[in-house]
Amino acid sequence: MATVGVLVSGSGSNLQAMLDGVADGSLPCRVALVISNRPAAAALARAAAAGVATRIVPHGDFPSREAFDGAVVEALRAAGVDIVALAGFDRLVTPVLLRAFPSRVLNVHPALLPAFKGLHAQRQALEYGVRIAGATVHLVDEAMDHGPIVLQGAVAVAPDDTEETLARRILAVEHVIYPAALRLLAEGRLEVDGRRVRIRGDAPSLPPPLIAS
Repeated sequence: MATVGVLVSGSGSNLQAMLDGVADGSLPCRVALVISNRPAAAALARAAAAGVATRIVPHGDFPSREAFDGAVVEALRAAGVDIVALAGFDRLVTPVLLRAFPSRVLNVHPALLPAFKGLHAQRQALEYGVRIAGATVHLVDEAMDHGPIVLQGAVAVAPDDTEETLARRILAVEHVIYPAALRLLAEGRLEVDGRRVRIRGDAPSLPPPLIAS
């Protein structure tokens, strides 16, 4: 069974989706450690409530991103982690982390990559006038929001959507596709060929695009 470490900075709703999947047996892995760079992150309480070990590693205590990632890698390795999931983690990771877990670091982004990378993806989508938005789970590489795509989920954009209403529906999609992608990686069912990710066996069943009601 795969052992997962989750890096968080905020509320931890995607972490909760993973913990729920582990608890109901739909996610065949063990979350061994949750690390936050922010002591006040609500995700830490979610982890503690599920009986998962937590660790606070304040990024401000380190002289560089590489030094910070080195401390994170040390903690993950001590916990026996073999897959790393970024769940609302507000730091760009460096090759220090990526080399320690090659092709084993996942992230979710609230847009249909390669569109709308970076911050405020929902705002970017609305300003551009798209009719379909969504979320992407991808393997992490050294570029921001760039790595090979594992799964995507779509959301129809309503004419009266705001950044907040669109974000809520996209987040609901994230809670479905992130555990599904993590399961595929944990089961060894992902084959990466350049930018293309092939799924061995049956692909997960995903919901249709969410429509504003």
